[in-house]
Amino acid sequence: MSNRNSSLGVGRVLIVFYAVFAVSSTARALFQILTKFDQAPLAYSLSLVSALVYILATVSLANKGGRWKNVALVSVLFELVGVLSVGALSFAIPELFAHPSVWSGFGSGYGYVPLVLPVLGLLWIRKTRRGL
Repeated sequence: MSNRNSSLGVGRVLIVFYAVFAVSSTARALFQILTKFDQAPLAYSLSLVSALVYILATVSLANKGGRWKNVALVSVLFELVGVLSVGALSFAIPELFAHPSVWSGFGSGYGYVPLVLPVLGLLWIRKTRRGL
């Protein structure tokens, strides 16, 4: 198998992880917002934001073309800033996050995958921008 084919396989696995997070975080956010939004509006709103970012990242990583690569870069950078910011705030001001969001605790509720995923996404985008 050539290096190009194995690299494409890595990209597909990354897209699958993003898709799983898009579906799971959307389902979680919608459930939280519809059933108990008044208990933690900030945390549940941030869960919805993260879900929308995962959807955008999934679609943009799966599509080809310069414009899509730019959208992927912006969405994955936003994701990284989001998980770092929300993660730090959830430790600094824990009362804001009495109810967890996808990014609170740097994604600890999801095995820290939300912290690692944007780093891998950025590495993938960098690799594909240079060409395989």
